[in-house]
Amino acid sequence: MQKYICTVCGYIYDPEAGDEDGGIQPGTAFESIPDDWVCPTCGAAKQDFEPYEG
Repeated sequence: MQKYICTVCGYIYDPEAGDEDGGIQPGTAFESIPDDWVCPTCGAAKQDFEPYEG
């Protein structure tokens, strides 16, 4: 699954890990995350993320 990086702080969303503190279960694709989800590190909006090619 595609990882995404926050362009504000560099946090990497890994779909295999999810964001349990943010209510996102492991295995959740980035596209399936609600639009009101925010970066757990800096609070940036979902639209501030871009595909991560790491």
